[in-house]
Amino acid sequence: MAVQGVQLHVEDHRVMMDNGLLQVTLSNPDGIVTGIRYNDIDNLLEILNDESNRGYWDLVWSTPGSSGTSGIFDVIRGSSFRIIVENEEQVELSFTRTWDPTQEGKAVPLSIDKRFIMLRGCSGFYTYAIYEHQKEWPAFNLDETRIAFKLRKDKFQYMAVADNRQRFMPLPDDRLPPRGQALAYPEAVLFVNPVEPELKGEVDDKYQYSCNNEDIGVHGWISTDPPVGFWHITPSNEFRSGGPLKQNLTSHVGPTILTVFLSAHYAGEDLVPKFGAGEQWKKVFGPVFIYLNSPFDGNESDPIAELWESAKTQMTIEVQSWPYSFPDSEYFPKSDNRGNVSGRLLVRDRYISNEDMSANSAYIGLAPQGEVGSWQRECKDYQFWSKTDENGYFSINDVRIGDYNLYAWVPGFIGDYRHDEIVTITSGSDIDMGDLVYEPPRNGPTLWEIGIPDRSAAEFYVPDPNPKYINKLYLNHPDKFRQYGLWERYAELYPDKDLVYTVGVSDYTKDWFFAQVTRKKDNNTYQGTTWLINFKLDNVDKSGIYKLRLALASAAFSELQVRVNDPKANPPLFSSGLIGRDNSIARHGIHGLYWLYNVNISGARLVEGDNTIFLTQPRSSSPFQGIMYDYLRLEGAPS
Repeated sequence: MAVQGVQLHVEDHRVMMDNGLLQVTLSNPDGIVTGIRYNDIDNLLEILNDESNRGYWDLVWSTPGSSGTSGIFDVIRGSSFRIIVENEEQVELSFTRTWDPTQEGKAVPLSIDKRFIMLRGCSGFYTYAIYEHQKEWPAFNLDETRIAFKLRKDKFQYMAVADNRQRFMPLPDDRLPPRGQALAYPEAVLFVNPVEPELKGEVDDKYQYSCNNEDIGVHGWISTDPPVGFWHITPSNEFRSGGPLKQNLTSHVGPTILTVFLSAHYAGEDLVPKFGAGEQWKKVFGPVFIYLNSPFDGNESDPIAELWESAKTQMTIEVQSWPYSFPDSEYFPKSDNRGNVSGRLLVRDRYISNEDMSANSAYIGLAPQGEVGSWQRECKDYQFWSKTDENGYFSINDVRIGDYNLYAWVPGFIGDYRHDEIVTITSGSDIDMGDLVYEPPRNGPTLWEIGIPDRSAAEFYVPDPNPKYINKLYLNHPDKFRQYGLWERYAELYPDKDLVYTVGVSDYTKDWFFAQVTRKKDNNTYQGTTWLINFKLDNVDKSGIYKLRLALASAAFSELQVRVNDPKANPPLFSSGLIGRDNSIARHGIHGLYWLYNVNISGARLVEGDNTIFLTQPRSSSPFQGIMYDYLRLEGAPS
């Protein structure tokens, strides 16, 4: 049977793309997706919503000098409509909005070209956008930009973001009073009288479904009657900010499905791009694929499992097809107009091995030029990441033309690598970097260590949730840190005295709480906390310098003070000052931005026998201030 070609129907106020499998209707010239017809459902989008609140690109912007991460919310509406491509194989549409000086202070100073593509025989459609700030335009901050779809709540009630993170979800009505009761922040709601009684006593919070960029390949919703899947597939992260570990929202109760390109979540203001007056900038976000599926050949024995597996298969196909050959824009370079980089990364630490070691499963990437580790705060341009194999070999393919630094970090080792020379990608270039050697920070032998250097606090003690605040999905789950309210468990475990860890006796998986949080007092005030590490030294080099390595997985409006053998030392031996706005404690993130501190300890401060290091987090105006440690190590004086 012949597959229908793509047809385009243009009216005064709407445009419809139709390839026989689905029909997508957009408002003209706004470029808002108002309807998606598929598999005998006349509209997959929420028909109870206003047409402007169904499928849209949006952004949040703020005026220069604004602090924080909130601003003016703006659903991006086009003011002119163009047909870019129209034939039986493909339709590509453009909805453009251009800024002009009369809008200064009232509209974000960006020109935005939203594109939508439908292909013959393809069960879905693609969307991307080109953002541009021209040299004569004023300064602004771009706090967030994303794509959102609001699906029909009477159909889509099962959500999947990973193999082990999927469930039938509450209804949006359950979140509203009196069915739902807001908790410590508005996103978290306790169900007191939900429509489905078995959900009573559960907590719903959209941050419980966040993912690292590297893991947001496919996520979405399933309708069981009729069985239909609605999926966002992101084939590349080159256009996302903050690198592979940056966390973003995915899907949540609504039913809402998001593709987030830029956000400050789990990072704070560091991930808000700030554009100066006259700063030229152009960036392509996407394309991403909106994929629709239904069971094969009417097989509906287990439609949920089948639709999820089919969506994962489609994600693999999209990843292998990247960069796409079909977008009709000079700003989206095809594969032959990009370049590749390969090589091998080795690790040199003579206190572990006399030979250089292969960097196994290391993250290695090209990102804009900057300081060592700057990639995790980079938020204006493109990044290209890969992982090394067990022998340290890597290849980073289909990189856009430009000048980059090559960055890396290696699980099992602290710190960040940056190659000193600029890597210049030209059209069709294939660069072999040869052997690169990372020498992680190291001054002396390991006397003791706590945790695993992997930029996460997940290996530490994560308590069971308060039974009043559970999400059943995360019971007996490896991501138990995603439960709500775990920060309150610290004061229950340590009501009067703080955590004491004894090297050689304590077990960090049981005795090191996952976050150094504040302690709640009876009158709804909070106090800072001081954790103790007790350790023995058989001999001390009084003239030597010992090194305390403190790798942090997260910091939120906190300060880390270090004292050695004198809990009242003033000033402390080390203070980080106020650091971090990543909010990972409140948002169940287990990590935010990575910090590494290297503290010199004079041998004269240490004694033979029993020693104590005091780690104080003194700031205490909220339950969400605190630190998540990644890894701690004491090194002896150099030998």
